[in-house]
Amino acid sequence: MLPSATSAILIRRRDYGDYDLIVTFFTLSQGKVSLIAKAAKKSIRRFAGVLELFSEVDITAAVGRRSGLPVLQEAALKHPFDQIRGLPTRIAYASYWAELIDVWMEDQVVQAELYHLLRHALTELDRGVTSEAVLSILFQMRLLRLSGHRPNLELCGTCRKAVDALRPNVLAVDLAKGGIACLGCLPCSTDGPHLSKGTIKQLQWIADGDLARAARIRFTPAAVSEALGFLECFVPYHLGRQPRSLNVLRQLRGNRP
Repeated sequence: MLPSATSAILIRRRDYGDYDLIVTFFTLSQGKVSLIAKAAKKSIRRFAGVLELFSEVDITAAVGRRSGLPVLQEAALKHPFDQIRGLPTRIAYASYWAELIDVWMEDQVVQAELYHLLRHALTELDRGVTSEAVLSILFQMRLLRLSGHRPNLELCGTCRKAVDALRPNVLAVDLAKGGIACLGCLPCSTDGPHLSKGTIKQLQWIADGDLARAARIRFTPAAVSEALGFLECFVPYHLGRQPRSLNVLRQLRGNRP
């Protein structure tokens, strides 16, 4: 059972029967949890306007009987992030981040730093000041670090030469080895992801720097394209599946950042 009034962000919802919903939250104190919201589709008072995707709410739950899932008792809206749902590209980015958490995180594994990262990314996406693409770079790099899949951007994964000693300026990425590769170990193919040394340095900083300042780092259009091309290959490879939301995002974006 969830503790009273835990903060939560709604990352998935699906129909359950004629009137109910199964809602998946990423919570601050309990990690990822799925609950059943009784009569959520027919009640105009109980959950009206509260169970919208990406909203942050305070929730309480009780032990369920029939479905085996805890039952959502109360949900009080904290931050609706309604500006996200007004633009298709914002919905697509938020859906991609939510799907990554839903697939990557096991149930009831507390990860407070990841919760604050998602909340920060949704807040900035809702405000519309920071580039959507840069926010996605920030989110993915920090998710990789928190999940233990941080890419090796310091040295060649095969010969172990440091990046500063490698030539040329643009390096290939070896997805299987989890990071960059020098020209001698993996020729820089136009088909696979690649990174320039400048983009590598920006990715390293955005993964570790102060969260409030990290999204304000200035990426050139070329660096944004490189970083997204790399991360949107690297993340699904190590996730072990292609997120459906990423396909939608790429279609909306026209394969451009």
